[in-house]
Amino acid sequence: MAEALPPQQWTPSFNPWLIAVSVMLATVMEVLDTSVANVALPHIAGNLSATTEEATWVLTSYLISNAIILPATSWISKYIGRKRFLIICIIIFTAASALCGAAPNLTVLIIARILQGIGGGALQPIAQSVLLESFPPAKRGAAMAIYGMGIVVAPIIGPTLGGWITDNYSWRWIFYINLPVGLLAAFMANTFVEDPPYLKNQRPGKIDYFGFGMMALGLGALELTLDLGQQRDWFESPLIVFTALASGLSLLTFVVWELYTDEPIVNLRVFVNRNFAIGCAVIASVGIVLYGSTALLPLFLQTLLGYPAVESGLAVSPRGIGSIISMMVVGRLIGKVDARYLIVFGFTVLSFSTWLFTGIDLYIAQSNIVYPMLISGFAMGFVFVPLTTMAMATLEQQQIGNASGIYNLMRNTGGSIGIAIMTTLLARNQQVHQAVLMANANEYNPAFQQIFAQTKAALITQGLDAVSATQAAYQSMYGIVVRQAAVLSYIDDFWLLTLLCVLCIPAGLLFKKVRHPKAVEGAH
Repeated sequence: MAEALPPQQWTPSFNPWLIAVSVMLATVMEVLDTSVANVALPHIAGNLSATTEEATWVLTSYLISNAIILPATSWISKYIGRKRFLIICIIIFTAASALCGAAPNLTVLIIARILQGIGGGALQPIAQSVLLESFPPAKRGAAMAIYGMGIVVAPIIGPTLGGWITDNYSWRWIFYINLPVGLLAAFMANTFVEDPPYLKNQRPGKIDYFGFGMMALGLGALELTLDLGQQRDWFESPLIVFTALASGLSLLTFVVWELYTDEPIVNLRVFVNRNFAIGCAVIASVGIVLYGSTALLPLFLQTLLGYPAVESGLAVSPRGIGSIISMMVVGRLIGKVDARYLIVFGFTVLSFSTWLFTGIDLYIAQSNIVYPMLISGFAMGFVFVPLTTMAMATLEQQQIGNASGIYNLMRNTGGSIGIAIMTTLLARNQQVHQAVLMANANEYNPAFQQIFAQTKAALITQGLDAVSATQAAYQSMYGIVVRQAAVLSYIDDFWLLTLLCVLCIPAGLLFKKVRHPKAVEGAH
């Protein structure tokens, strides 16, 4: 039986589209920063005299602090007021961006990125809560389309923007560009955003220090486990064993504590809602696919095909174009077509686009990346908008703030897990493929003999003597084997992402159907 959405009990003083622009300006700025630094990491490492592995802390430090703040957003909003909290977060994020750009060494940059994560962590769930509460139920699909454009498109255009800025100016400007945007976002939030009555009249009691501490420890240790696992050979390392155990025990303690304490910092009872629980599981899978593929493709294009940073970003940017197109279409369909069928369609198309990447090789044209990315972006709109709408549809208005923080945490955690799994399998499978290929690269293989002889002859014609040409030919053949092994490992990763997309296709049918009431005439 269809469930009706809860009635709209409050309408904002300003036009909801003005409010949407106000909160999305800050959100896009924050989400963009999660991916804009990816292509600049080699430049950051070189400029600050750090290794590439050390430079990855620029990404991970941000994710750790971001993950800790996300689920606590609702509680903090009640404690100091959501509007005030939003403005404070924008100011912290903007000031930390200036510090990132001016960082004289890696330590200062990491500290600044932690502050950025603290300020940015609350922006996504606050924006989602404000949008859902500001629009009447019948228009929430359109609101989620606007929100989806920021959440889905920003991480996609991030590498392109970051690559262009890094190649033409300096990596420091990927942080400095946040300053005017942050100031404008703070001004608009102060002017147009307001707290709903239930937030004004509701104040939390004592601070749940223990719950917050267990959550911070658990999420921080989980992020360290995922980010350092491959570098330290996973559970062969005592440090990874320790962080994994600390994470598991802390998160288990956190869940039990939050379920039984009278005033939890994160209300986990919202998982009793079927649509929300399913939505969280599926959005985590979307995070794995979105962030996993976004991490893989620029790496493939730069390391194996020799693309410069800006061109690798441009090659993956069509996903953003596809997302914008589909968001506009879905915004109109969401109230007319059963959202469950839109989700099924979206994952079907996403499966196809991800499968296309299993055909990559060292000689593909740029169009072989561009078209699948365009299709993938188009699919993302049909996944993200109806999925978010369905996950929140049967919740009471007072539950949306708490639920938004958890929902966004699940997406980001899925992204972290996706990046960790993809990079780990990339390295492990490359070793396996390299061993198999090297076993066949010997003088008894006719194909190897032919290519080796051609390479040696070409080197001799360039002026090398026979001995030097032989050594150089062997080095060339080894390089070919290494690159082919790398390509095969990328293909393995894309097969895994394709399988995950296929498994998500029937998930849309698990949601309870939601009947959207018609908007009241003249309400907005």
